[in-house]
Order: sequence, then C-alpha cells, then structure tokens
Amino acid sequence: MLNPLDIIILLGAIQGFIISALLYFKKEKLYANKLLAALLLLISLACLNLYLLNIQITKDSTFWSIFSLIVPMVIAMPIGPLIYFYVQSLQSPVFKLNRSHRIHFYSVIIDLLPGFIGIVFVLGAMLHWIDKSDFNRWGNFLDSYNTYADFPRWLSASIYIAFAWKKLNDFKQPEAAVWPKQFVIGLGIFQLIWVVHLIPYLIPSLSDALLEWVGWYPIYIPLAVMVYWLGFNGYLKVRPQSTRTIDPVTANKTLKVLQKVMQQDRIYLNPELTLNDVVKVTGIPQKTISAVLNQHAGKSFNEFVNEYRVEEVKRRLSGSYPEHLTITGIAFECGFNSQATFQRTFKQFTGVSPTEFMTQQSLKTA
Repeated sequence: MLNPLDIIILLGAIQGFIISALLYFKKEKLYANKLLAALLLLISLACLNLYLLNIQITKDSTFWSIFSLIVPMVIAMPIGPLIYFYVQSLQSPVFKLNRSHRIHFYSVIIDLLPGFIGIVFVLGAMLHWIDKSDFNRWGNFLDSYNTYADFPRWLSASIYIAFAWKKLNDFKQPEAAVWPKQFVIGLGIFQLIWVVHLIPYLIPSLSDALLEWVGWYPIYIPLAVMVYWLGFNGYLKVRPQSTRTIDPVTANKTLKVLQKVMQQDRIYLNPELTLNDVVKVTGIPQKTISAVLNQHAGKSFNEFVNEYRVEEVKRRLSGSYPEHLTITGIAFECGFNSQATFQRTFKQFTGVSPTEFMTQQSLKTA
C-alpha cells in the first residue's frame, strides 16, 4: 500500500510537469514564464525521483536500476540562477538570458557527474573492464557523493535567493514587486527548512538515524506544496506589462530634459540615484521617462545613467587625477557604488576593462 505522503509527492510532481508545460506554452509569450517553467520542471523531477526511490522501483527491475544510475533526475544547481533571473525578468520584461549568463549554470556539472560515472560503470561492466561485483562499491560511492553534493546545492540556491532579494530594490512600482517578494520569501523559508534537515544529514553519526526516522519527507512535502503555490501564482499573477506609446515630440522634449540634468546638473554622480529622484528633479512622470528611454533611446534607466558615469570615468582616467585614488576610487566618485558593477558596466560600454583602457591611454600619450 502506498504511503499517503508518497502520493502527495507524486501528485506534486505531476502537477509540476503540467503547470510547467502550461507556463512554457502560455499565450502571453513572457520570458519570465519560460524561466519559471524550467524551475518547476527541475523541482518536479526531484520529487518524481524521490517517489520512485520510495516505492523501490529499482529493486526488481534491471532497467530502472540502470536508468537511475545513468540518468540524473536531481538537477539542483541551476535552480538558484533560475530564481534570480526569474526575478530579474519580472523587473525588466526585455531581459533574456544570453551567452554571458552561461557561467551561472556551469555548476550543473555537480549534478551531472554521478550520471557520467554511472555511464562509465555500465559501459565498463558490459565490456568486462569492470567487475559487476563492484556494483555495491560504486553505488556506495555515488550515495556518499550525493550526500555531500547537497551542501553546494543548498549554498548555491541560498546565495542566488539573496541576490534576488536585493534585486527587489530595482522594482520602482510597489504593486509590481508584490509577487516577486512573495516568491523570494517563500523560497527563503524553504531554504531554512532544508538547512534544518541538511545539518544532521551531513553528520555521518546522525544521517542514517535521520533518514530512518523522517526520511526526506520534511524536504519534499514542502517542495510538493511549493510546486502548487509557485505554479498557480506564477501562472495567474504574471501578466504582460502594458506599453504606453510616446509621440516623437514628447519623446524629444523628455530626452532633452534628461540630458540636461545629466550633463549640466550631473545628477548621475549620486550613487543612490533612483528613477524617483529624476522624477522629482524634472517633474516628468515616471512612466513617461521609462517609456521614452525604452522606446526611443533603447535603454533602461540604469543603462542610461551608467553610460554617463562611464563617460565621466573615462574623462578622468584620460586626464590627470589625484595619485591617492585608485581606479575603483574614481569609479565611486563618478557614481558607481559597487566595484563589480563598475567593472562589468565599463566593459559593456567600452569593450575593454578599466585597466586595459588605462594602458591604451598610456600608449597614446607615450
């Protein structure tokens, strides 16, 4: 007879697969829906994996034994980046993953390595390079590997959830941040539940007793419930943002005012500058500024401001500047408040790093 808790996990997995497909093929072609669909798919696969383990499907089936050995169903390392980029896509509907984002997903090798080892073992056994009697030894190695791989999985998700929480500050309209905030808080609560289970699980003297006592249910029951919550809220609450068409005359007037406060008032030097601050200075409605920048300048507000900051850094680096200041110190004086943001933004606009730019300037003056 099936354990009722296993049925909950199975239903959560099935529901996750269904909602994932609905989100991916939803009529409104939102990139955020595709990211959430991928996130739900990975969570659902993990739930299905636990269900199959609990019903001991591999016990009397050679096929499922080999399948479970070589096909990774717990692919958790991409979950953290997907959480962060989902929030970013809600904040900026034009956002899409590109090649520069690949580095965030390289850690998936942690999840894929057991499957690769399993393939090596199966092929080795078929070709008689590996003794089939070593199966238990290989299995024990994989069990130990998966045990300790859970820590980087938890750590990765926690770090990206923290980044996602920080990203909430970029939402200029409070109502637009309601669902993303609930999303991040809900996942943060799950991380707390996970770490409470993870700590004794990673201690060899406590691990077996923990799994015998409560198994994985304290993790996967909340995970199955979260599938419903994420799926329905993501499906129902995320809508395309309405776009307001700005006529050319209004757009030109707005751009001239924005350029004036940047070039003459140099408000970009304020590292805490927000769109609301610009509204107060110019008297132009926030929606008008955003629409003009997006439709007529092809830039986000942050890109518009950072372009002036980069030009100011370039101007100072090309001339004389106080010797006691480093490049980062100059960047901070020009409005940047993060070295990482400065390095990334500078290269985005110039094609070279700040140090490379300095070298180029030195060669010109030599």
